[in-house]
Amino acid sequence: MNETKGPRALLRRIRVWLVVFIVCLVLSGLTAFPLVTEIRFVEDALTSWAAPVAETFPSLLEWIQWVRQGTDTADSLYPFLLYGTDWLAFAHLVIAVAFYGPYRDPVRNIWVIEFGMIACAGIVPLALICGPIRGIPFWWSVIDMSFGVFGVIPLLVVRRMIKRLEAVQAVAEAPQPVGAP
Repeated sequence: MNETKGPRALLRRIRVWLVVFIVCLVLSGLTAFPLVTEIRFVEDALTSWAAPVAETFPSLLEWIQWVRQGTDTADSLYPFLLYGTDWLAFAHLVIAVAFYGPYRDPVRNIWVIEFGMIACAGIVPLALICGPIRGIPFWWSVIDMSFGVFGVIPLLVVRRMIKRLEAVQAVAEAPQPVGAP
């Protein structure tokens, strides 16, 4: 591998993976703001053009209708409760900003990647503990846990590439023996 091309290509791949991860975090965050509208859209879809999905999974439609009733009630009578989802959205956006550090200097900021991996792992116990406490159906908790499972995959790939980049940079920066070409 050409030493000058190799590290640049590796850095480019790391950055592509990070951009995809950042975009996913931002989109995930932005979707938490219009929660009431989104739930209404999903229910409308399940009772019209996506009715076959609701017929196949009737508990999904029941759950969405229950959630819509709750979000509509909260929106009209207790809108301050939805402020919590605004903070959830904000947290996603702030975490996305943190990943700019590894984008800029992956080796130096690998800790952000590892922090993200820990956060992804934390989703599983959170869903398993808080889901039942909040009356969330188990199948929905599985969907929530999938964000941690699928979220950790790109971070594992990026971490491995950063470790390779670190090794390549260490070799390139190592002092050459006297008389070496």
